[in-house]
Amino acid sequence: MNPAPDRRHAHGTGRTDGSNHTDHGRLAAIGPYFALDTPATPGEAPPPGFRPLSELYGTGPDGPLARRIRVVARRLGTTEPRVAASILHLGLAARFWSVGLGAAVLLGTVPTLERAWVRIPDQGPLDLWTPPEPVPPAQRPLPAPGTPADQGSLADRLYEAVLVGQLEPLAAAVRSAVPLSARLLAGNAASALAGTLRVLDAHAPGPARALVAELLARPPLAGTGTLSAGPRGAAFRRTSCCLYYRVGPGAGVCGDCCFSRPPARRRG
Repeated sequence: MNPAPDRRHAHGTGRTDGSNHTDHGRLAAIGPYFALDTPATPGEAPPPGFRPLSELYGTGPDGPLARRIRVVARRLGTTEPRVAASILHLGLAARFWSVGLGAAVLLGTVPTLERAWVRIPDQGPLDLWTPPEPVPPAQRPLPAPGTPADQGSLADRLYEAVLVGQLEPLAAAVRSAVPLSARLLAGNAASALAGTLRVLDAHAPGPARALVAELLARPPLAGTGTLSAGPRGAAFRRTSCCLYYRVGPGAGVCGDCCFSRPPARRRG
């Protein structure tokens, strides 16, 4: 990811220990944003400190996200809650896209995360734990990742599991705590998806790019930016701003920002 997005994501929610099992170890090997912990043995309970992921989206001033926004604001040194809320949202979006897109490309499947558990340590990306996915006996396994017949199926599953299943309730919870435009949050989701693509480019550039292009063409991501091939891999230019430049002097703009330089700050 670009330097500025890395700084933004560093304030996401917590660290991961990378203690993955079976094929999910391939995800953890890419980086902590891709890690998804699973039970070592059938029936194993989540590790200590984990809570159901759905609880993360509790609303109100004392909800988990509202509290975390205040923590992020203190760490960033900003007095603007909407700046902290946007940076937190971007980091969480990157976490969910990394797990979803990484599994789709490398494992040929998409974790639903509906039954996932979450832990919020002090530093790094969110810890995620999920029980094994139930597989009905009549369900046929997906074809090898990247094959033409598989592309649409994976895109559909990613759209439902990540965008509808996680990013929609996440955006609603963030907006209940701090007023942010839906356009900004959609831009964050697209930026996080493109950032995930840049990381995966070194592992499976063909399937990853095709999936990302398909997802960026669907609402609410359609119109949030332009994906292109750059000299260092996939490049993305969003049509909105995540507000990172408002953290303070020297923060600058991110590599995919709609601005080429920080806008002038209004006085008063």
